[in-house]
Amino acid sequence: MTDHFIEVSLAKRNVHCRAKLLVDRAPLTCAAIWNALPLAGDVYHAKYARNEIYALFPPFAETEPPLENPTVTPIPGDLCYFAFAGTELGTKAYGYDREVRAGTTVVDLALFYERNNLLLNGDVGWVPGIVWGEVTEGLTEMAEACNDLWRSGAAGETLSFRRA
Repeated sequence: MTDHFIEVSLAKRNVHCRAKLLVDRAPLTCAAIWNALPLAGDVYHAKYARNEIYALFPPFAETEPPLENPTVTPIPGDLCYFAFAGTELGTKAYGYDREVRAGTTVVDLALFYERNNLLLNGDVGWVPGIVWGEVTEGLTEMAEACNDLWRSGAAGETLSFRRA
């Protein structure tokens, strides 16, 4: 793959940013995401990881990507991929108890918009993510919208990923 770019947007807030796929560092993850685009879903703001927004999707890769280009300390502008078993997220503590069930897998596509993130979950420990993209334009505006989402709420907001 050559350089590929996507647009990440919050629909209701009418804000977007542009990101470059890190094909050289996470080729299998980038290919799976690129082939699945466009993707959109209800947005959530992180409870534990701090400055993160994300959406949950059914698995879309032929086979789950290996842990390539992993991190537990994402930086502003990182796009991360996580795959979780339904038993990891299917409790009322996470707020997904209606959407996520045991025996299923869910893919989490996340955008980190500010510093001081730590992917440590009190129930399962370290949760490394695959860094598959980096925001190249519009992070300041997106971060302002993400902070508003944190303070005002995520209800009714959609996070989308599409080819740019």
